[in-house]
Amino acid sequence: MSDSGKFNVQSYTLVKLLKRLEAATTRLEDVTIYQEGYIESRIAENAAAGGISSNEMSAMSSAGPSAAIPANQANKSPEAIESEPVPAGAAGVEQPSEAITQFDQVIQGKVVPLVQLSTKIDPTVAAVVQVFKETFDRQLDFLEIALKSKKPDYSSKEFAESLLPINQAILKIGDLKDQNRQSKFFPYLNSVAEGAALFSWVAVETPVSLVADFKDASQFWTNRVLKEFKESDPNAASWVSLFLSIFDQLKSYVKEFHPTGVTWSKDGEDFGTALAQFKGGSANTAPPTPAPVAAGGAPPPPPPPAPPASVFESKPDEKPAGGSGGIDAVFAELNQGEDITRSLKKVDKSQQTHKNPELRGSSAVPAEQAGGKTPPPVKPKKPNMFKTKKPPRKELVGNKWFVENYENHAEPIVIEGKHDEAIFIGNCSSVLIQVKGKVNAITVNQSDSTNVVLDSCISGLELIKCNKFGAQVEQSLPQITLDKCDGGNIFLSAESMNASLYTSCTTAINVNLPVGEDGDFVEFPVPEQMVHTFGNGKINTTIYEHAG
Repeated sequence: MSDSGKFNVQSYTLVKLLKRLEAATTRLEDVTIYQEGYIESRIAENAAAGGISSNEMSAMSSAGPSAAIPANQANKSPEAIESEPVPAGAAGVEQPSEAITQFDQVIQGKVVPLVQLSTKIDPTVAAVVQVFKETFDRQLDFLEIALKSKKPDYSSKEFAESLLPINQAILKIGDLKDQNRQSKFFPYLNSVAEGAALFSWVAVETPVSLVADFKDASQFWTNRVLKEFKESDPNAASWVSLFLSIFDQLKSYVKEFHPTGVTWSKDGEDFGTALAQFKGGSANTAPPTPAPVAAGGAPPPPPPPAPPASVFESKPDEKPAGGSGGIDAVFAELNQGEDITRSLKKVDKSQQTHKNPELRGSSAVPAEQAGGKTPPPVKPKKPNMFKTKKPPRKELVGNKWFVENYENHAEPIVIEGKHDEAIFIGNCSSVLIQVKGKVNAITVNQSDSTNVVLDSCISGLELIKCNKFGAQVEQSLPQITLDKCDGGNIFLSAESMNASLYTSCTTAINVNLPVGEDGDFVEFPVPEQMVHTFGNGKINTTIYEHAG
């Protein structure tokens, strides 16, 4: 054997020996703790009963636990003690697994400091982050159940019930964000709300990439936090750094313990049973009263509760209410497949009940209808007066303006925009909208007889399904996009004459440019007809010009 092979064997033997010594030491410590508690309880009982003097009590206390070690255990080697089972109850509380311990370290090391830092910023931010921390606690409970049970069916009722507390916490974060849209600290709330979706990693098979994706989604709003609060609040940068580090540490945790989804126990119990036991244990807030210790050792732990009975199982002494077959008969009928319609009775035309109240008294249908000569009446369309009209709306949501449902509005609708804000105009009729300032983008959708006057736009103006519209640009914009529009006039300024115009399924569009004498506007119709020719393996498209 080579020197490297001998070295590997010796290293393996040394590691194995250290593990055995560590296990033996742990068991000796458990036995010592158990015997100390047992001695103290016996001393207290005897003292209360008057069966031992104060001198004897002090002597037994000073003797320590070694006085109670049996002679057959005093001279045994650590290997012998390691091989023997520890008495029931001597080991105390079951130690959590490494996966649970590491997940709890994520909570204590990252999430809890984030809650403490949020209290220095704003109470609303602290409330949202506190719910974020509670969601981590609920997921820790879920992982404790998962590591003790077999993998369930993800579409089962038990699995959905186990994720219900997590879903409720995520919805609560969204509600708190929506209730505080006008808050100065809205970017903080949106950062947490966008990142709250990371808790869905327990339901996918590739959770590592999912955590990274939700970090990117949250980073859009954390950049807003740095942009708006970095100079005014020194805690903003620390908050963003701590919040994003949660994603990094959770990603490392998932990659180590759950790389292909939640790790389940192959030899564990049924998931429904484990969930019921966990709920039963967490429902009892007060610890149970310990039973008196007998001379032979601690009593064994109580058996686990029975699993809940299935709602589809019928008891032997219970008769079904709807018939003799019960729920089993119902499912048997449903599982017949195509044969399920064989038992249906065919109804003749003469046996049908007429819809007309005057003819409903007799079940017979008139002969002309029974023969199929008279066509069925045409169902009338719902008149416009019964259509639901939504109230007019002019609202800034985040960095987007919404102007909707205005009709025959006499006064102009003025919007003071900013360079990072977008404007959406929809379902308006016979209105004039004036956009002041330089905005990011403007979209007009399904509006008739709507006129838009704007100063300047970074991305451009887009009109979709608009009829008889007007658009005027006071300063500049890079492009205008028209899609399925009819009958519109566009007025461009001298600064915006280089703008590009994109049209699709659009008719009767005129562009007015200030190229005349003294800056007068000259109208240029946008061509509608195209000529397509084929040559050299390519398609060539030109504008069709009418003869003058």
